Amino acid sequence: MSAERRTQPLVLLVDDYPDAREMYREYLTFSGFDVAEASSGPEAIDKAGSIRPDIILMDLSLPGMDGWEATRLLKSQPATGHIPVVALTGHALAGHSDDAKRAGCDAFITKPCLPDALVDAIRRVLRQP
Repeated sequence: MSAERRTQPLVLLVDDYPDAREMYREYLTFSGFDVAEASSGPEAIDKAGSIRPDIILMDLSLPGMDGWEATRLLKSQPATGHIPVVALTGHALAGHSDDAKRAGCDAFITKPCLPDALVDAIRRVLRQP
């Protein structure tokens, strides 16, 4: 779907666990977002380049190419570098938030998170009411 014809923000949800994607997709759709999905770093890079989402929710612990590297690659490309990336991770260790910012993430959310907190973070990054 092209950005010109969208009536709702498009979220690219990147997570290797189908159950997590389903849960987040359902709540984000309910909250007024269109949602596309990717299950790996390479798939996220391909989809981001083709669909140009408004925001990317990136699990950092992906197999193969992790979310850190996928974010660095997305941010280094002219076509996707402007797209905000929100890091989603189950690792709440000190310094991970700073590491995510250095990789190019615009926000950092620790999983599991309440769905409302995720929607609030997306709206804050997109500067929506």
